[in-house]
Amino acid sequence: MHLRRLVILHSNDIHGDFFASEMHEKMVGGMSMLSGYIQKVRDEEEDPVLYVISGDMLQGSIIDQEYKGISTILIMNLLAPDVVTLGNHETDYGFAHLMFLERCANFPIVNANLYIKPTGANLFQSYLIKEIDGIRILFIGIITEEVMDRNEPLLGTFITVEDAAKEVEYICNCYRDVDIDLTVLLTHIGFERDKELASLLPAETGVDLIIGGHSHTMLEEPELVNNILITQVGTGSDFIGRYDLMINMDTNSVHDFTWQTIPIDDSHCPKDPVMDELLSHYQDEVDSKYNTVLCRLPHAFEHEVRFRETQLGSLIADIFKYQLGVDIAFIGSGSIRKERLDPLVTLTDILEIFPYNEQMISFSVSGKMLREMLTHLMRYLYKEGGREFYQWNAEFRVEVFEDGDIGAMTYRGVPMEPDHTFRVAMQEYHYGIMADTFGVSHEEIEKEGRVRVVSTSAQDNVIEYFKKNKIKRYRCDGRIGLKVALEDR
Repeated sequence: MHLRRLVILHSNDIHGDFFASEMHEKMVGGMSMLSGYIQKVRDEEEDPVLYVISGDMLQGSIIDQEYKGISTILIMNLLAPDVVTLGNHETDYGFAHLMFLERCANFPIVNANLYIKPTGANLFQSYLIKEIDGIRILFIGIITEEVMDRNEPLLGTFITVEDAAKEVEYICNCYRDVDIDLTVLLTHIGFERDKELASLLPAETGVDLIIGGHSHTMLEEPELVNNILITQVGTGSDFIGRYDLMINMDTNSVHDFTWQTIPIDDSHCPKDPVMDELLSHYQDEVDSKYNTVLCRLPHAFEHEVRFRETQLGSLIADIFKYQLGVDIAFIGSGSIRKERLDPLVTLTDILEIFPYNEQMISFSVSGKMLREMLTHLMRYLYKEGGREFYQWNAEFRVEVFEDGDIGAMTYRGVPMEPDHTFRVAMQEYHYGIMADTFGVSHEEIEKEGRVRVVSTSAQDNVIEYFKKNKIKRYRCDGRIGLKVALEDR
């Protein structure tokens, strides 16, 4: 039996988590110690070492926003990953800019399911065969269909996990005569869909590992589905996944393995001085521009779980209701990118916590349509595992039952009449995906009343409010009355 050892390190959903933070008397996370650990393993191991990233390197830091992801790609260049797949946030600055970012990257990016509609050509290389010390590894990249919510008419993607499975099978079949020793899917579709994908793949494809992202799932051990190992390591840079694999070169399969989540902290991870120098340069640049103090809050505001009412979500929804002069403001809970806003608020804090500087769209709906919209949204969340939860302002209160059905709906303490009209505002992106989340088309909305842009900069509304208004103490007041809690996903 011919066995070979291989180490695979992996990250996902780093989201601009560039700097270490103090936790339990340790410094935890950050690119410097993450890079230090990767370099340490590369230096110490005699067997081959690979480092891979399963999407969402971008977004989450003012450094990323200021340079539109170029800074993040240059930071990733110092980590020197062997192969990376795309996450949905790699498209936040547009597909054209993403192609520019690819040119800045000194590492290969694989994606098998984004293509140009008129020609059918893949936007990126769909796979990579990497040979290291005589071991041939096939990497295939798959991204969530949510990326197409960016509304790029000339681009398409496979819509279902079934389609993705067919494409993986097609690629693997094309290289059946090549001596591939290990086949790895780098996915950004979420843990539950990773399991679906694994269950659909015939054994003959030879897929050994799925290294995933998107759902920010932290696992204690790999999930084994259809003889395929599935892993993911939460979000940020506090942990890195590590496979120590024994590969049977005769059967091209995993003979044995160990997998760990390795904490990135100063007890065993050296700093990378080159990375420190680059980060310091970027930090100095953004501090000089954005480190303006806006206000002091009466307490820290939390947003720890996006699938429920939060203090920070309530505050931001109330801000938009006030600033835009509408009756109801729906704010995407996932648009709030950090779990906490500390009492001393700087411009940097606001831009990192609420990074999506998009238009705000307002429209009119009847009480009847609003009930139908919320019923669709909540059933989508409870029954279909939907990911788009919303925060809204204090005047609007809704009772939600465990099956997603809507009970009492009140506005300023008065039951909402079916024929009354309410003016609603939401972010441009969320207005664009209303058919999926709220179950109504733009044509139906336009029949109800005028649709218009009420702000060209969502961030400006939040910043202006923090500058000009005293923020009161907040507690969760029951405006989103979930009878049964939604699980995080």
